[in-house]
Amino acid sequence: MNFSLTGESKMKNRLIVLLCILFSYSVVAKDRLEVYEDYELGTEIMTMTTVKIDPNMGDVYLAGLRESWVKAVKIEKSLGHIKDWKIYGSDLPVSGNFNMVLIVTFDSAADLEPSKKKYAAFMKKWSEKDKEKSEEISAKYPEVRTLAGEYRLREIIMK
Repeated sequence: MNFSLTGESKMKNRLIVLLCILFSYSVVAKDRLEVYEDYELGTEIMTMTTVKIDPNMGDVYLAGLRESWVKAVKIEKSLGHIKDWKIYGSDLPVSGNFNMVLIVTFDSAADLEPSKKKYAAFMKKWSEKDKEKSEEISAKYPEVRTLAGEYRLREIIMK
């Protein structure tokens, strides 16, 4: 079998390779994107607390959260101070640096600013008994969990 190329075939192959190289440059991604040109920043803010719960203590921690943190964020949501809240637990509780995530979502960064009016509205609904119970519960948290991190996130919307 003769696999040698004629001069015309060699020229076609070179042209194909050259065209492939030229087209690949137009398809290659930019090495740096520009905000507002290539992507937008969302206005919604999420605070995320990562927690490492000791083995077999997840239900104990959740019971405490229900009477403290969950009660507080439900009040905040009913007052319109936050958009939403969520708790996520890992399906692999002994892997990684954390195994539970507490998330609070705000409509915008402005909702994170201190507000005497919001504080007063919250304290009207958060009784002295709630405050005492929350302090009692949270004092025991170090026995069952370690805070792994605190994050403030904003959505990146690719164009």
